[in-house]
Amino acid sequence: MLVLVAPGQGAQTPGFLTPWLELPGAAARVAAWSDAIGLDLAHYGTQADADEIRDTSVAQPLLVAAGILSATALGEVTPGAVAGHSVGEITAATFAGVLDDTAALTLVRKRGLAMAAAAAITETGMSALLGGDPEVSVAHLEKLGLTPANINGAGQIVAAGTLEQLAALNEDKPEGVRKVVPLKVAGAFHTRHMAPAVEALAKAAVELTPADPKIRYVSNRDGQSVATGAEILERLVGQVANPVRWDLCMETFKELGATALIEVSPGGTLVGLAKRALPGVKTLALKTPDDLDAARELIAEHGVA
Repeated sequence: MLVLVAPGQGAQTPGFLTPWLELPGAAARVAAWSDAIGLDLAHYGTQADADEIRDTSVAQPLLVAAGILSATALGEVTPGAVAGHSVGEITAATFAGVLDDTAALTLVRKRGLAMAAAAAITETGMSALLGGDPEVSVAHLEKLGLTPANINGAGQIVAAGTLEQLAALNEDKPEGVRKVVPLKVAGAFHTRHMAPAVEALAKAAVELTPADPKIRYVSNRDGQSVATGAEILERLVGQVANPVRWDLCMETFKELGATALIEVSPGGTLVGLAKRALPGVKTLALKTPDDLDAARELIAEHGVA
């Protein structure tokens, strides 16, 4: 069984959209999305530097656009399940047919703006903890006033909080943690610091009419499959202030009998986690269109076309 997944914020790098825009029809499609949401996606995906695309209001729509473009380039494919990490959940909602492309880009644009505004209230950030025992690390983070905002499995937890709290973590790592790595994000996402964004996103969601998923959709909240579009949309709203449980998503993939996992552009992060947490599952990251042929071979072997 094939699982199709979409990465979250921090996966973006300068110029990563460039090769995808060379595919037939891609530039026109991105131009239409840009007009619809009032953001020049092509500029930010090809010419902007790392600081510019670190901006939450830019990074989030850029990631969703890239995910949709790269998934479309695969051709007709019906995976056994779809999921996304954080903002990647909106990308996954398009894979499942819950939101159309324009609705997804409109929602993620408003999400990015709302989360950027929430992040501006207090200087906050996120750092990944590599190694260590999850229970020990979580207890240590709570002692420092930090939130385990992403519990990613494969020995990785992401801490979120104020810059002072993160500095204290760097000086006082949990026992067994090899390294603390600051992430390329501009706020403490999936924590109480994002509460103001939940209200703004709820207002935006009211304007949408989600369809029920045509493909099994696995949620970040608890790793469970969600059967209705209305519940998926409600979870997308609340999830901005709640921890991402990617570890539970991967447990569900395992229980469903996943044999292959493809991560859409800009792929790599979730494939890395899957390689450690899902031994025996074949993985592929769509970094550039050069990866499409290998992805199609994997689909032919494991997917339901």
